[in-house]
Amino acid sequence: MADLPEKTILETDLPGAIERRQGKVRDIYDYGDGLLIVATDRISAFDCVMPNGIPSKGKVLTQLSLFWFDKTSHIIPNHVISGQVADFPEPVRGMEELLAGRAMWCRKADPLPIECVVRGYLAGSGWKSYQESGEVCGHKLPPGLRQSDKLPEPIFTPATKEQFGRHDINITRDQVADIVGRELADRLEQTSLELFNFASEFVAQRGFLLCDTKFEFGLADGELIVIDEMLTPDSSRYWDAAKYEPGKPQEAFDKQFVRDYLETLDWDKEPPAPHLPPDVVAETRRLYLHAFERITGRKLPE
Repeated sequence: MADLPEKTILETDLPGAIERRQGKVRDIYDYGDGLLIVATDRISAFDCVMPNGIPSKGKVLTQLSLFWFDKTSHIIPNHVISGQVADFPEPVRGMEELLAGRAMWCRKADPLPIECVVRGYLAGSGWKSYQESGEVCGHKLPPGLRQSDKLPEPIFTPATKEQFGRHDINITRDQVADIVGRELADRLEQTSLELFNFASEFVAQRGFLLCDTKFEFGLADGELIVIDEMLTPDSSRYWDAAKYEPGKPQEAFDKQFVRDYLETLDWDKEPPAPHLPPDVVAETRRLYLHAFERITGRKLPE
């Protein structure tokens, strides 16, 4: 795979916006009739943003999200208006070098305060919960499952959507209903499972297993739509089907490589985060690019 030299974008400062909000990875600009969502190359782990980023990462997140928003529009509408700079608000239309490939012009929506997580395999916090109680978010699972085992069927395991710097908390489906109402809670579960199953079948043809993923939804003029990002290496665990061996952790095409490196350090997981060395940056970039190219069947646009 060619290693494309590219400047790392950690911050943006665009003109003409009413408001600018900054998440761990994305800078979001309110232009009145829509939101311009710019994916930087920042990377976070353990709720801390690293001081250096991963070149091309923002483009991978944006382009893969656009790919999946298009592929799943028959299941649920999404917030994308355009990924083309020529369609962006007038103050930024000439900023091709900065924005091309890493920004989306999107409908406004009222985000729902739920992380809609779907798990097809037993890993991460789901594995930890299963070891403690035999359950994951209220789902009673069969005894004797191993780490990374495939679940009898995918399960909806929602979480609260906490503010920056606070860990999301796993909740039950009944708790989701308490927050948003039973009818909407059922729709969130059904739609999340449908999206997960569609994506799982699609990536299986590319030699990937979709371990788990999270979706975010919002209401736009009363219509339920999917927002933010979708099925990216930041929001999903992809495993190589050819190397899959249940009973242990799997090699993942996401930021787990960064987490594993950080676990070797004498760091208390509180800011300031440590600087990532060049070899960790390069390998993380390779994993993100590989996931994009394998799923989409194309190279990342330069």
